[in-house]
Amino acid sequence: MKKTYLFLIGVMSISWINAQDTINKKAALKKIESVKPSISKDTIQIVDTTKVIQSLGGELKTASITKTSVKDSIVYTIKDHPRLAELDSIWKQELYSTRLFDTINKTVRTLDYEPIEYDELSTDTLKARLKRLDARTPFNIEYNPALESVIKRYLKRRRKSLERLMAMKEFYFPLFEQELDNYDIPLEVKYLAIVESALKPRAKSRVGATGLWQFMYGTGKMFGLEVSSYVDERMDPVMATEAACKYLASLYKVFGDWDLALASYNSGPGNVTKAIRRSGGYTNYWNIRNNLPRETAGYLPAFLATMYIFEYAEEHGFKPEKPKFAYFETDTVRVKKMITLDQVSEVMQIDIEELQFLNPSYKLDIIPFIKDENYVLRLPLNKVGKFVTNEEQIYAIAQEEFDKREKPLPKFFEAQDRIRYRVRSGDYLGKIARRYGVRVSQIKRWNGLRSNNLKIGRRLTIYPRRPVTTRSKKKTIAKTSNKNYSGKTYTVRKGDTLWSIAKKFNGVTIDKLRQWNDIRSKGLKPGMKLKISKT
Repeated sequence: MKKTYLFLIGVMSISWINAQDTINKKAALKKIESVKPSISKDTIQIVDTTKVIQSLGGELKTASITKTSVKDSIVYTIKDHPRLAELDSIWKQELYSTRLFDTINKTVRTLDYEPIEYDELSTDTLKARLKRLDARTPFNIEYNPALESVIKRYLKRRRKSLERLMAMKEFYFPLFEQELDNYDIPLEVKYLAIVESALKPRAKSRVGATGLWQFMYGTGKMFGLEVSSYVDERMDPVMATEAACKYLASLYKVFGDWDLALASYNSGPGNVTKAIRRSGGYTNYWNIRNNLPRETAGYLPAFLATMYIFEYAEEHGFKPEKPKFAYFETDTVRVKKMITLDQVSEVMQIDIEELQFLNPSYKLDIIPFIKDENYVLRLPLNKVGKFVTNEEQIYAIAQEEFDKREKPLPKFFEAQDRIRYRVRSGDYLGKIARRYGVRVSQIKRWNGLRSNNLKIGRRLTIYPRRPVTTRSKKKTIAKTSNKNYSGKTYTVRKGDTLWSIAKKFNGVTIDKLRQWNDIRSKGLKPGMKLKISKT
């Protein structure tokens, strides 16, 4: 039998009904009418799935329908075809991943200035354009062979990457320009975020600099960016941009020159002043460049090359796609209760990747509710009204889901930005990476590892995304004194969990069980005796 699907638009959102075998067209139409009699038949479209299936290269064998009852109405929800979902996922990973950041970061650190052939841009044309650019910016943009080499190398070898960045700039640049203007900073500094992070809010460098503007932990704290178990404000586009503007403005006051201010933003004012001394007192960036750290020596050329290409993108034939929406087509809602991005995604019918993109500062995809803190959820404008209208029900759904969790959410605490991990027997990079929510490639980069081999006892530097707790000495003492404990105990049975045990006793919670019994993992073994009270 030929498969027939019904596509319903409007009140029921987008729903599909599998009419195979027992449900024919008339029965399906009758079913829809019984759900919502006010829906016009004009909103129902019969789709010939033969062409759809052919275009997918196979049958939708695993697509299914979930039927639920909501206030006496039946709602049908489609389960996506795995292959299509996989393709969507790959595309979104490409959009939101940090691979482009890794590429740009490496390029800046390893720039070479050898001449490169690129017939589409003559030296004379480049000189003329740089002169026009220099006239309208406060940066010292004068032609030199090193800058020409960088520009032509970017145009020749990084065209696709640049086109993707040009699409992303439509989202972020209005925000950058607003803050830069507030602090009287040249608007061209917006291109600095491309060199720093490739416009990836969750980008993290090999030394731990984080976010669009690549703040180190200490510098971020200095300019009001907090880091905790749930939130890293260095990854918040608004807060990090304001902090970057404050920092850049303070650097300009020191040097009185934007080229040197940018160089010191990258390597610190101390390295710039040392380079000035070693050069014999010169204060022109190009005169002190050879005395700067290698990465900083390539920093300003990369910035100027990026500025040139973006300012003359049309002349070089770039045609970037525009993003789904601009930053100012979103708005924030202050959260009143703890909620996860997964819960918002499910209730509001927004892709989780989209929510993660709009809310990058929530490290665990959890928005906490902390007294005196203004944590917000950023949504597309067309979703804000719906969230506010239904927020009490949304929080109730979230709380219901929290109550069903066997494993409690991690407690809020100020997080360590960097840890030193000692390799133990049985450790391997993948295991360590999963434990701290990072990638194997990041651990290798942070520690200069060329292979996956680890030696027991080696110390690794890790910048965790997941919260890291330290063992308490008091808990260890409590554990050794269990023999002298005379209070109430419970013997663990097969199938028991901390949640099920806590439910058996009034006033006992999972956290208390963990504390009283020094439990750090979720493993319970039958026969274990647990304290059920503090004394």
